[in-house]
Amino acid sequence: MGTLAGAPVTPAAPAARPAAAECPAGLADEARCYTGRDAHGAYYTMAVPRDWNGSLVVHAHGGPDFSYDASTPTEDLERWAVMVHEGYAWVGSSYRRGGYGVRMAAADTENARRLFTDRFGRPDRTYLHGQSWGGNVAAKAAETHGGRHGAYDGVLLTNGALAGGSRGYDVRVDLRVVYQYYCRNLPRPTEPRYPLWQGLPADSTLTPEDVHGRLQECTGIDSDPQDRTAPQQRNLDDILAVTRTTEETLPAHLLYSAFLFQDIVWKRLDGRNPFSNRGVRYDGSHDDRALNAGVARFSADPTARRDLSYDSDLTGRIGLPVLTLHAIGDSQVFVEHEAAYGAAVRGAGRQRHLVQSFTRESDHSALSASEYANALAALDRWARTGRKPTPASLARSCEAFDRTYGTGCFHDPGFRPEPFAAKVRPRPGGAHWPAMSAAQERAWSRIGGVGIAP
Repeated sequence: MGTLAGAPVTPAAPAARPAAAECPAGLADEARCYTGRDAHGAYYTMAVPRDWNGSLVVHAHGGPDFSYDASTPTEDLERWAVMVHEGYAWVGSSYRRGGYGVRMAAADTENARRLFTDRFGRPDRTYLHGQSWGGNVAAKAAETHGGRHGAYDGVLLTNGALAGGSRGYDVRVDLRVVYQYYCRNLPRPTEPRYPLWQGLPADSTLTPEDVHGRLQECTGIDSDPQDRTAPQQRNLDDILAVTRTTEETLPAHLLYSAFLFQDIVWKRLDGRNPFSNRGVRYDGSHDDRALNAGVARFSADPTARRDLSYDSDLTGRIGLPVLTLHAIGDSQVFVEHEAAYGAAVRGAGRQRHLVQSFTRESDHSALSASEYANALAALDRWARTGRKPTPASLARSCEAFDRTYGTGCFHDPGFRPEPFAAKVRPRPGGAHWPAMSAAQERAWSRIGGVGIAP
């Protein structure tokens, strides 16, 4: 397991210098691209516009995926090509391994920045960007590596998973136990029983297709409503109502609650349980009393919860301009993550460094290109001039970028998310933010082996 810095941040070996590579098709005529592999085994991709504005975007990859290859950062470059179209150089890392590890991913993101500066010199300005789980990674990188003078000048977090690991996954903890209460097929009565906080046992041979098949068996989720049996429809209705998730994202959340939990417990925490649902009362079903009497209950191992918190929770102690953009209808990383992050930053007394904005979109994986371009320009202006944007000013300035990209501007300046507890039932003592204070982080950092190993 790691130490205070998590994974080591060191320059790559000379042999790993970036090599010229083919750019994604949409950038072939306007940028030069480079690829390589750093000293820790992480793949990276760089792009430098032919008309470079002198500044750099360092991108944190989402996930966590269970494996990466050389195509991972190049696919990210293609997805966020708008940043290169706007004149920014770009670098992103695949991370050195798959699976969970926020501090590791933050260190690999910082390594990618250093590789870029080794090759092309110090940029005029450097901005961090992360989307989805990459938002957690970028926010952690800002807290752990952003304090060095001049390393980063601002942070853009889009649809970010900003509640951290110790609370952000409670919705999937609840889904795992509620699903088993109704469906009783993960495991089946004929299969060996195991604690549900494991997700799946370490030696499970189930595939994602197998798990989805059991979801279909129980709820008929892939069937038209008229083709579902009455028990299937009632199971689906109860699961969705109790877990406060959507039919669209239920399959993905269930897979995460099986396979990501398996990765966290068995590969990162040596079989220890970081999750709890003690004291949680579930409601919304056709029979809440029976549900609460019958659902599986468990308490976290304090050392496992500490290690997950240390690795992924955010202290809110930001010293750079941080701009967030979140789709209100994102049902995978729901918008209440922003409420958690805002509360953490306020709890640390750093709210002057944070602007949170919201759009009337629902796609988790991508926002409008016009909005990305606009947000990055607003962040750059804030970092250079000190003029802090507002949700209303972002809505106004987006129109100019939409004349170029034509993908729409969907800002809702008046929107404010509900508290995190409105979406996820808090555990006892779990309504206060930040989940990990800076003082707690310092105290834990003195414990040998704290955290999750790179």
